[in-house]
Amino acid sequence: MTAKQIYVTDIVAGETFEEIFVLAEKSMAHKRDGNPFLNITLADRSGQIRGVVWDDVATAASAATAGDYVLVKASASEYRGTLQLVVKSMAPVPPETVSPADFLPATKRDVAQMAARLKALTDTIRSPELKALMDAFWNDAEFVELFKRAPAAKLMHHAYIGGLLEHTLSMSLLADKVAGHYSGVDRDLLLVGAILHDIGKVRELSFSHRIDYTDEGRLLSHIVIGVQMVAEKIASIPNFPDGLATMVQHLIVSHHGAREFGSPEPPKTIEAVLLNYVDEIDSRVNAIREFMAAEAPGENWTAYHRLLERHFYIGENSKS
Repeated sequence: MTAKQIYVTDIVAGETFEEIFVLAEKSMAHKRDGNPFLNITLADRSGQIRGVVWDDVATAASAATAGDYVLVKASASEYRGTLQLVVKSMAPVPPETVSPADFLPATKRDVAQMAARLKALTDTIRSPELKALMDAFWNDAEFVELFKRAPAAKLMHHAYIGGLLEHTLSMSLLADKVAGHYSGVDRDLLLVGAILHDIGKVRELSFSHRIDYTDEGRLLSHIVIGVQMVAEKIASIPNFPDGLATMVQHLIVSHHGAREFGSPEPPKTIEAVLLNYVDEIDSRVNAIREFMAAEAPGENWTAYHRLLERHFYIGENSKS
């Protein structure tokens, strides 16, 4: 295995280096004089950085495809306030010569412990039909292995190996507390919704050595894939009530909260409304924490978050 020495977060302006990264993205563009250049994004477990190839563009463009490991020789500089690489050469690297752990960010929590805790929570489900549905997933070894490794997103929140499990466990614990706070809530149904709402991401996302969308994910989305997966498991359970199946699938269909956010239907049951807000709480808090953690130590405020349209206050404690 080739030992990686330089990570994205180690790169500083003014240095020239040679290192292995994942080619996350590439696209051809043209200068004003019509000559081509190549925009690329390189990645490793610490983050991503943009780069540009000015010379011998055709060779660089054909050297590797998105998702390949590449050995890059480049110099770093500031461009419009952002660190950027000028890439002198780029060559593919055989996957068997590198350690995937160097290129994929991963949860800092114990995966086996999280999985055991989530399984223990589902064991408290009283509905025999919903318990059978969860058992159908937990007894599927291939699904479980994917579920424990999958990220919850490509960029926004829990975008790392084990992120889906971490997000699901956190949501399930929140859902359990919320269900006990309001009267008339079907706790079992809400809990199952929290566990299954994002299961389609095990097929929507690829995460062998970079996090990206699969063809199936781009064409269908994790919501459609998740509904299909639930329908397949329900079909294996004798006499599963049709009405209950619809309620479970509605939780998946509506968990984004609105059509403009990707849900085919908005939440139309109390459990679906609660699931949407629990999902929003957990994903938003994680995304903000990740954004804060990326800031330079000693700063009271973060940089401007373009998507959320605000700076975030870190506090005086960040200086300690």
